[in-house]
Amino acid sequence: MSVNSRLEEMTGDRQVAALGDPTADPLVERLKEDGIVVLPNLLSRQQLAGMKRAFEAKLFRLRWNNLDGYEKTEPFRHMVEDVLLLDQAFMDLALHPTVKEILGRYLGDAFALTEAKGWKSLPTRRDFHGWHADAWYDQNVAKEIHGEVKLAMYLTDVRSGAFNYIKGSHGKQHPRRVPNAEVADMPQSQIVEMIGPAGTAFLFDTSGIHRQGVPILEERQAIFYNYHDPRVPIQDEDIKYYRYRPLLLNAAFLGNLSKEDQRILGFGDKTNFVSAFLRQTKYPVLQSLFQSWFDARVMMSMLSELIGARLKRGIR
Repeated sequence: MSVNSRLEEMTGDRQVAALGDPTADPLVERLKEDGIVVLPNLLSRQQLAGMKRAFEAKLFRLRWNNLDGYEKTEPFRHMVEDVLLLDQAFMDLALHPTVKEILGRYLGDAFALTEAKGWKSLPTRRDFHGWHADAWYDQNVAKEIHGEVKLAMYLTDVRSGAFNYIKGSHGKQHPRRVPNAEVADMPQSQIVEMIGPAGTAFLFDTSGIHRQGVPILEERQAIFYNYHDPRVPIQDEDIKYYRYRPLLLNAAFLGNLSKEDQRILGFGDKTNFVSAFLRQTKYPVLQSLFQSWFDARVMMSMLSELIGARLKRGIR
């Protein structure tokens, strides 16, 4: 089937699967066997359109001072934090019955949503986000490979630069970066290339080897939700970054939550909360220069207003 035919087939209205639907059985088994599974249609066209509109509003400008927007941490991606704040459909996806059922059966009943963010990947031929498995827990004390699953959804059609995953690579070793040479002889049949239209959603075990494919010929917008047991000690790097802090939520989207939903969202869980946390800046000199320049601009604006007001009084 051609990519265009698949796009037309998959962009219809998305049907909500009911909790307890027997179709969850093969999805769980596929996730256990391959480490990755494509989900059935989860959201409607209207929900997807609202998500895309809200996400793109964040991509309009760089986040700074009182202007909200995206964050820039690397050359080829714009990051949008805390997407659960943006639109009801982001919350609906995170707590979708099919997602919860699969995660509960795969991770156990202690899983929680610990992160919800997205990226716009920019066109490039550079392999900037190569093969790896996601390191997150403290491997210095871990005696086991702790379970973690991410839920991914495309907000744009993806024909290039798709998510790649090596089937069956999950649960084999502690997560780490993987040199290209280690996977050079991997049969193509073992590599899943997740090409698909906007709305394509999939779950994957983050201990499996994966990457963003190259080249990226057109920008890609995607969101990723991170689910694991928040009681597992996390690695020092993420403690310093405050990566798995409590979720930021929008009160407008929290109506009719069940006790289970509240647990998944971390209501009342202070495990990874850090009081008075202050993130260290990577560019202190640059930040100081921008702050001085901005302070001067604010002062000039205030003086201009004062002079203008006096001139008006003088004319009268």
